Amino acid sequence: MPIRSTSPMVVVSNRLPFTLAKNAETGKLERKISAGGLVTAVAPVVVEAGGLWVGWPGIYSENGLIEIPEADPNDQSPTAGLKTSQVIAVDLKKEMFDKYYNGCCNACFWPLFHSMPDRAIFEGDKWEAYKIVNEEFARLTVQAIRQLKDKFPNSIPLVWIHDYHLMVAANHIRDMCDEEGLRVKMAFFLHIPFPSWDIMRLFPWEDELLQGILGCDSIGFHVEDYCLNFVDCCKRRLGCRVDRDKMLVEHNNRTVEINPLPISIPYERFMKLAEEAKSVLEVDDNKQLLLGVDRLDYTKGLVHRIKAFEHLLEKYPEHKENVIFFQVAVPSRTDVLVYQELKEELDQLIGSVNGKFSTPNWSPIRYIYGCVSQDQLAGFYRDASVAVVTPLRDGMNLVAKEFVACQTQEPGVLVLSPFAGSAESMREALLVNPYETNEFADILHRALTLPKDEREVRMIKLRNRERTHDVNYWLRCFLKSVECLEDENKTISHLAPIGEEDFGQFLSKYVTESTNLAILLDYDGTLAPLQSHPDLAVLPSETKAVLQRLANLPDVHVAIISGRSVTNVKEMVGIEGVTYAGNHGLEIIHPDGTVFTPTIPHDYEVRLKDLKEKLKDSCKHGAWVEDKGSVITYHYIQVPKEDLNDVLPSARLAFKNSGIKLNQSHNAFEARPCINWDKGRAAIHILRTLFGVDWSDRVSTIFAGDDTTDEDAIQALQGMAITFRITQSKNVKTAATHRLPNVNAVFKMLKWIARRLEKREASLVNPR
Repeated sequence: MPIRSTSPMVVVSNRLPFTLAKNAETGKLERKISAGGLVTAVAPVVVEAGGLWVGWPGIYSENGLIEIPEADPNDQSPTAGLKTSQVIAVDLKKEMFDKYYNGCCNACFWPLFHSMPDRAIFEGDKWEAYKIVNEEFARLTVQAIRQLKDKFPNSIPLVWIHDYHLMVAANHIRDMCDEEGLRVKMAFFLHIPFPSWDIMRLFPWEDELLQGILGCDSIGFHVEDYCLNFVDCCKRRLGCRVDRDKMLVEHNNRTVEINPLPISIPYERFMKLAEEAKSVLEVDDNKQLLLGVDRLDYTKGLVHRIKAFEHLLEKYPEHKENVIFFQVAVPSRTDVLVYQELKEELDQLIGSVNGKFSTPNWSPIRYIYGCVSQDQLAGFYRDASVAVVTPLRDGMNLVAKEFVACQTQEPGVLVLSPFAGSAESMREALLVNPYETNEFADILHRALTLPKDEREVRMIKLRNRERTHDVNYWLRCFLKSVECLEDENKTISHLAPIGEEDFGQFLSKYVTESTNLAILLDYDGTLAPLQSHPDLAVLPSETKAVLQRLANLPDVHVAIISGRSVTNVKEMVGIEGVTYAGNHGLEIIHPDGTVFTPTIPHDYEVRLKDLKEKLKDSCKHGAWVEDKGSVITYHYIQVPKEDLNDVLPSARLAFKNSGIKLNQSHNAFEARPCINWDKGRAAIHILRTLFGVDWSDRVSTIFAGDDTTDEDAIQALQGMAITFRITQSKNVKTAATHRLPNVNAVFKMLKWIARRLEKREASLVNPR
């Protein structure tokens, strides 16, 4: 029964499901079939649902235009039905593609995600190229979404983004769709491992990468461990609220589902190939065949494997002249030095082993460095006594599954590394740590001498599982996870709205019975919702009430640090016993009435006066200037989108001509004195004033804010406070300990603190 998606699908991958090459005789472009489970499973669904595929065609255009030919009439591959009109080719310049693909994807992400950080190269220009290419893929994906919207006006397209090449495309797609009012579902699937937090944190732009992936609604990894690694990274690096049990992440007011979706193979196809394949290896009946099939890559553990085989012949000499190790190594990234060095090392090692053990009638290792057809491969799999699949790290490794599917005759044995994703389900394989040479040799000996009845029972279980959980099962699980599987629905899980109990996880070890507590808070967007005019941002009565309760508690000190003038923020909050700081900390009024202001240069005051005059011409279409003394804010939140170009360029020019730095705020430009003072310095000053120079040893500090100016305080307090960044809808880089979705969450945090400390006071008044 064919698998159908209830939504038209846009598949986005680095490569199209076929590559283009010129026919040597005609000079015309032709499609070349691409192998792989993804193409086999997904291409028919795209064809059936009238979807589109976005990807690079494998060639660089000569004139800026790549024409995709139709499939050859004799083509029987899964992509034969994919019409040219269903393909959108990404045209990239060679230099840009090289920086993105070789410089970032393969030189950085490939080793890093395979937990080999010593091989990873971190270069800013390569990361910038990666982002530019992802944005181009996103632009063409939105073009595809428009086409599907015109063709299927009552449907919501499903965009399925694949692999580590396109991890920051989703947010570009989302932003463009939001601007055009296009509804879309987005999913991402990673075909390689996702590393643990201690590895991932080495990537200098980790926050951008994680937020890029979180732009999707649903994220798939091969196995549960990779899912949990991702959830942990989102919690620890981004400060997102997560549910590890349900594997949910809250980000930008959305709940993102994380799903284990182990990819598989077209089982029946490989089984049929094995049944029809000719014997291509001339091996005596009394000799056993060990088989390895891999890309020539340092993650595959080929050197470790050959050394283990060498140790097998040394430790168990009875296998000499009775076993042949047949290793297929498919060339990979041959222009990269590390791969050239790997090939040289492997060549020398195989030559050494063969030279050491060969006899006139026998060589222990046969080695093919080149590509092998699937027909030949199926014959190798079928005739092998033992398949050795021992990567140092691998996302899934489908060779293990292909071997099992092709075991149609005498049952063989699968030797498998636990560091391959497939090991999680293929429990009947003989597992071996490829780093332990002696153990590896012992496992190879066991595999070669395993009794037939044990081989049979192990292989029967492996084959039954892989037959059931084939590539179509994987595709059905994916479509079900995004509610797009025809005749079967799944209710998408959501994190419950943040409640007081959540802050027990965040703060219970920090706010205790003996805590001396300082709470520092921004106003707009933190205590009061952002509004189109500052006068409309009124502090909710329930928030004011809980702030008043906290201010009245002994050993609790509250400070409000706002971009408003100090007089205005004090008026808006209206609570006694609180420290107020205005103009991002340039004006501070302590509870005892003392006032602090840093020294402001006279020439800034002169330039500020000039800026006020120059900004008058830009005060139209709803834009206006708020004068807060030594700080002024040019607000354009009320300016219609179509009029922004009529006011913003002139406002920017006014700042430039006045010699004052433009500071970006929420739909506003701000002028502040160019002195070494910001919310961070103000926060430290307030804490020192209240508690002395050793404040960090004497007080627990909590800070919450929503703006870039609050990030100054978050960074200044890093390691000395628990900090919260309130994020509304855009991706932001933050050093905050946690993220909160809105001002209501801040209210719940304050309420939790008040209740916890009031219980403390009650226990002190009425001790048992």
